[in-house]
Amino acid sequence: MAKYKIAWLPGDGVGVDVMEAARIVLDKIGLDAEYIHGDIGWEFWRKEADPLPQRTIKLLKETDCALFGAITSKPKEEAEDELIPELQGKGHVYSSPIVRLRQEFNLRTNLRPCKAYSGNPLNYKDDIDLVVFRENTEDLYVGVEFHPVPDSVRNALNDAHPKMKRFADTSNDDMAISCRINTRRGCQNIIRDSFEYAKKFGYKTVTVVEKPNVIRETSGLMVREARKVAKDYPGIELWETNIDAMCMWLVKNPQDYSVLVTSNMFGDIVSDLCAQLVGGLGFACSGNIGDDYAVFEPTHGSAPKYEGKYKVNPTAMLLTSKMMLDWLGETDKGQKLEDAIAAVIAEGEARTYDMGGSASTLDIANAVAEKL
Repeated sequence: MAKYKIAWLPGDGVGVDVMEAARIVLDKIGLDAEYIHGDIGWEFWRKEADPLPQRTIKLLKETDCALFGAITSKPKEEAEDELIPELQGKGHVYSSPIVRLRQEFNLRTNLRPCKAYSGNPLNYKDDIDLVVFRENTEDLYVGVEFHPVPDSVRNALNDAHPKMKRFADTSNDDMAISCRINTRRGCQNIIRDSFEYAKKFGYKTVTVVEKPNVIRETSGLMVREARKVAKDYPGIELWETNIDAMCMWLVKNPQDYSVLVTSNMFGDIVSDLCAQLVGGLGFACSGNIGDDYAVFEPTHGSAPKYEGKYKVNPTAMLLTSKMMLDWLGETDKGQKLEDAIAAVIAEGEARTYDMGGSASTLDIANAVAEKL
């Protein structure tokens, strides 16, 4: 019997292509694992009105972790239009399967390393080493939203806050509300995770990225908790910056920063910026990590126009596989895989179109496998 059971979730679009690339290197490196396919993606939304069927949830509960490719997501109205005819008009509402996975399994920490590998022509600068910790289950992504706004919600807000007066002449149908909900525990967990990571890997600073001067309560809670947690790590300096200023400083002096920690939406934004500094989403790996389970995924989308063409850069997926190996405790294999990826990038003989080359998705995977 295999040592590990891994839920294999290709999804759709180029998710299928890059997962095929991942399997090449994982087989080459000799991971003792059983890979169990799970249904997830747009096809299952269209045919079942559920892009994350309960059978897949059950599968994940029977595995050690999951490796996930990519899925197509579309706005509410477009999603409903693509349901098969017999499912339309039944009140089905599309929700992101990856967000549901994060909440279902309490995958509270989104870890996104962004490292500039030597020889990558897409590097903004060559000595960037950033790690983003993004709270993964709260904030604006909790899905507590209203449109049109129910009378009960409107009346409660009118009673609770004087600033609602400015909307007195706005009808419920002309108003949409999304709730930003952060908890003290959620803030503490993500901040402590970031400091523990900095301590383990020798980073000297942790920067909390928020906007407490304007979003006083939710961002304020995050910053206040960061100050408390930082006292337990005297060897690591806490820096505080606003999200808008952080974007500017990352472009100006990215080498000044190392570990960044922030809430869900700001983390979504700043991690894509950090990814572009080291070559773009083709190099952006991530892990959704909880206390007992983890789902690993590249952060690029499904890019349907490239589906099946084996054109996209699989490096993000391969680095994501490295993160999975580390989480499983296979750190030697993880380091060997990263070294092989770095060697292929440095040599520059195999490059996908985004790097100015003509190599296919699988060409890159095979080049990495040869280094292994």
